[in-house]
Amino acid sequence: MSCCAVEVIDRSVLLLDGRISSAAPDAGAGEAGRGTITRGILAAHHSGETEQGTLRLRFDALASHDITYVGIIQTARACGLKAFPVPYVLTNCHNSLCAVGGTINGDDHLFGLSAAKKYGGIYVPPHLAVIHSYMREAWAGCGKMILGSDSHTRYGALGTLAVGEGGGELVKQLLCQTYDTAWPKVIAVYLEGAPRPGVGPMDAALALIGAVFKNGFAKNAVLEFTGPGLASLSAEFRNGVDVMTTETACWSSVWETDETVRGWLALHGREEDYRELKPEKTARYDGAVKIDLGKLRPMIAMPFHPANVYELDEFLKTPADIFRQIEKDAAGIFGKSIDLGLMEKIDERGRVRADQGIIAGCAGGTFDNIMAAADILGEGQNSGGAFGLSVYPGSQSVYLELARNGTLARLAAAGAVVKTAFCGPCFGAGDVPPHRGFSVRHTTRNFPNREGSKPNQGQIASAALMDARSVAAAARNGGALASPEDYAEAAAPYPYRFDPAPYRVRVYNGFGKPGAGELVYGPNIGDWPPMEAPGKDLLLKIAAFITDPVTTTDELIPSGETSSYRSNPAALAEFTLSRKDPAYVGRAKALRAAARIESAARNESAARNESAARNESAARNEAGVQNEFAATADELEAVLRALGLEERPQIASAIFAVKPGDGSAREQAASCQRILGGGANFANEYATRRYRTNLINWGLIPFLVNGNPPFENGDYVYIPEIRLLIRGEKSSVQARVIRPRGKNGVFSLAAPDLDGTEREILLAGSLINYNRAKADR
Repeated sequence: MSCCAVEVIDRSVLLLDGRISSAAPDAGAGEAGRGTITRGILAAHHSGETEQGTLRLRFDALASHDITYVGIIQTARACGLKAFPVPYVLTNCHNSLCAVGGTINGDDHLFGLSAAKKYGGIYVPPHLAVIHSYMREAWAGCGKMILGSDSHTRYGALGTLAVGEGGGELVKQLLCQTYDTAWPKVIAVYLEGAPRPGVGPMDAALALIGAVFKNGFAKNAVLEFTGPGLASLSAEFRNGVDVMTTETACWSSVWETDETVRGWLALHGREEDYRELKPEKTARYDGAVKIDLGKLRPMIAMPFHPANVYELDEFLKTPADIFRQIEKDAAGIFGKSIDLGLMEKIDERGRVRADQGIIAGCAGGTFDNIMAAADILGEGQNSGGAFGLSVYPGSQSVYLELARNGTLARLAAAGAVVKTAFCGPCFGAGDVPPHRGFSVRHTTRNFPNREGSKPNQGQIASAALMDARSVAAAARNGGALASPEDYAEAAAPYPYRFDPAPYRVRVYNGFGKPGAGELVYGPNIGDWPPMEAPGKDLLLKIAAFITDPVTTTDELIPSGETSSYRSNPAALAEFTLSRKDPAYVGRAKALRAAARIESAARNESAARNESAARNESAARNEAGVQNEFAATADELEAVLRALGLEERPQIASAIFAVKPGDGSAREQAASCQRILGGGANFANEYATRRYRTNLINWGLIPFLVNGNPPFENGDYVYIPEIRLLIRGEKSSVQARVIRPRGKNGVFSLAAPDLDGTEREILLAGSLINYNRAKADR
């Protein structure tokens, strides 16, 4: 649904003296981006060692949480890491419920502290702050660049160009390598007017996401916020909009800075990090989005994406029609007709009732949001136990101020439960609603399973995104959704007093002081297995074939229940595609085992000795189902015989998906495929740059195919001269499709579009192999 407050201008525009030109000529080649804030920051962080048109960036600081930092440090250690060369912040806000999975989450935290001591990092203990709240409070500053291993790494409202990427890109920075990318498109987000009472940052964010996500307008671009309406927004309002820009599929974001930002940084003891950032007198943009803040109304994003947006009042007029459409969407997503129970949420008076409300994390848990919600909630309304409200402040400093000004008492008296800083409700690891439940949340995402349900086990729940003010209005009504405009009044913002005491007494800051101990390992922390470099030719078996319009990283490797295994590569890999294609793991493992046995059998002397026999037994066991392994082994033998090659090709599995990689930055969406013997992805397009980069860093070739591919699930694809294709010495090859049953075929497969470093990583077999080879030279 479009929003009348948002206008998309799909052509190059000029910003002249701070105003959008209504008749800007198209920018010439290389001209778009000139005079923008973005271009100045990127130029300042460009290393200067460049190919034509390529940026080679070095970041000012890095950030990871406890789902990602173990794998990143383990990868960097395998590549020869000696010390962190830039500030690297390790927060503990995702796996901070240490009872989940036994001791393994706490073991990861101890590993993180030991790594901060050994390599000179910054360690933020559990429950003290969510990653992005802490980075705003302690590290973001005007003109900086920060790289994080979380997709919502966004500090643009404070003048920081921040990027969320897979762990491999952080490894490169830890090894003093560069982040290489083409100059991005820059899109102006031009703000006018001022929000009305009851409208909050999530409303503005959802209106923006709804206007640009589905058409790909902002994909891999930088959103640059400017315009006269900016002056009407508090710093926290800006932060709340900014963190949600990830859901537009943009690469990063940055805002014009002013005295409001200076005051916010000064409040946090860092006024020296302020400088004025604004576009030059004439600035060129690749496009623009105009938002009239005064026309914004409370919004709601229905399952299963933040772009599934409606004005709240419009939704409440015809909820049955919209709920029926969501049920249809669910059937497409889950591959079967499924009853979400949403129609039952419409009561006899036509009201929509939710079972749960959540205000949490880097998006919802800000001081301003919680204060506004507390005012609307008032004394609350008895829901008879049917509706519960949980509030998670984004940091212990915010919690401390809420305690001092009496808001914790107000919230508790109104029936809300106030918890510590934790990201769990954002990815399905906290406050999971019941089967067929409906949760309304001011968090970052409402993808399938993000509320914690497991449809493949017969559990299903739904989550809708709303602003904290709308969530509070629902809580005031005992769970019945209502517009917060009915309760909000124009009022001066509450004063906020930042107290760094919780950080001063708990955070370990060892930057610049490495060597203060050794790494401490828990039993779940595993090393990366060896990864084979590509041979002369490549034989791929399509082990999963996904035709959904978009495949999220949550579907490639689940969030929530798998988070405790993120430090154990082999254990985590068992969950790969478990929500989308549960048979994939068995297929991939059967092929991997059959390929290993076939390789050993080719070496007669090895096949006769005891070691090879043990290897064969282990390979058969790891395949899981014996019949599947036997069928795959026979199938592979027949395919190789049909090819009649003198030299054995490298054998690997592959997946096809129309548009994979939307959502999280987690590199495990790629590394798990690799651990199971993956060698490539085929796609019509990749949803994000970061997923494609993750594939390359783990040695998976990112092929593109136009339209319907010439192969199906279970087919084999033989690609000759794969190393020449990766090097770019061949622009295409004639690939062969070998079908275990049916007619074989031939098709032209184009070389993937790669830069020099990407070619070297793929030829080495992974980023780890690439760096080990560099160290040996």
